[in-house]
Amino acid sequence: MGLGEILEEIRSVSRESWQLTDDALASSLIDVCSAIHGLEALRYRLISDMNERGAVPSGYTSVAFWLACCTSLNTREAVRIERRADALRSSPEVRAAYEADDICADHAAMIISFMERPPAAMPAEAAPAALKFLLDAATDRDTRVLRGAIAKLKQVFETDDPPPAEDLDRNEFFASPTSNGRVLLKGDVDAETGEMLLSALSPLSKPRPTSDAEPDRRTPAQRRADALTEVLRRYHDAACGPEEGNERPHLHVHINARDLVERPAADRGAYDEMFAQTDVGWTPWMGPLSVDTVGRLACDCTLSPILLDENGTPIDLGRTTKVISRKLRRALVARDHGCAFPGCGRPPSWCDGHHVKHWADGGPTDLDNLVLLCRFHHRMIHHSGWDVIMGEDRHPWFIPPASRDRFREPLPANNRGAPVPA
Repeated sequence: MGLGEILEEIRSVSRESWQLTDDALASSLIDVCSAIHGLEALRYRLISDMNERGAVPSGYTSVAFWLACCTSLNTREAVRIERRADALRSSPEVRAAYEADDICADHAAMIISFMERPPAAMPAEAAPAALKFLLDAATDRDTRVLRGAIAKLKQVFETDDPPPAEDLDRNEFFASPTSNGRVLLKGDVDAETGEMLLSALSPLSKPRPTSDAEPDRRTPAQRRADALTEVLRRYHDAACGPEEGNERPHLHVHINARDLVERPAADRGAYDEMFAQTDVGWTPWMGPLSVDTVGRLACDCTLSPILLDENGTPIDLGRTTKVISRKLRRALVARDHGCAFPGCGRPPSWCDGHHVKHWADGGPTDLDNLVLLCRFHHRMIHHSGWDVIMGEDRHPWFIPPASRDRFREPLPANNRGAPVPA
């Protein structure tokens, strides 16, 4: 029976599962799980064989990218599968145990990772015994058993030169994009690197009161995440890193100009037209960004207009301009002294210039149309019901959403008194 016939038989079981008895249903589920394991093992072997022969299809840089183009796998998952296939190829004993259904793929990956980077004091002649010890532990379906076995080997063969806290070879940092457009961070670094990281985050992650002088309701994890964002933002603002593609490190966002301009909502019945005319922002590393977020970033940025023809081909590169000049920002700092949101006052170095009327909607880039906002309140203004107006005193006033104040009484900017808004 060929592979196609086997798959068709599996599909027929799926279509007729409602007819099975309880015992047959349970038995079929076990068979399917076993078949999935066998197919996974076959997929790893086929990928391994293709890489070993150099049989990457023409036009693709790797088997993973070819798989992502030809199957329902996304690129991240395809790369993960290819790496695991290559790892299994490097350890025939582990691959044999996995293909025999004695151990699972995660346990196989853990063993291979340990054997590739064993404790510094573990002699080469101890490797076969250590591998057998781990394979025996991996047959237990409880991952904690295998983790305990790995910890025991590390304890047996560990040395104090260098101590674990100072061993730079152990440093790892993972930044993995997730399917919902976020990035999962995970790392293990030495004491010196950890001290530098915590020292940088500490002053930026202190609790700060809200505009109502209430306690900071962010969790410690949220405060540290905001602090990390601020550290990265300052690094990019300083442009002190090495060049990549002849440019200093910074954030690139691409978007159609028309999508930054406010326009009437599309006819919800005309879906084809709505989908065709509506776009999102796009970043080189992470992909799509909402128009609201791009609008916030565009408040104070370097703008590089590119004119495209009807086929999306660039035909003219406009002159790159800074939306808020250095001289204008100094005037803005002199007026607002920091974040102008009521009760905030974060320092100017933490703040962006926000257009009261967005420049894409015709708002001028001048002092009477700008307000200094910290990154937290800048995001809030763009994503909530708060509005900003300029008063007769030529200072910003903030109008809360109706859910907070049904009369929507304007509030003066931080450290401002009683002048009446326009």
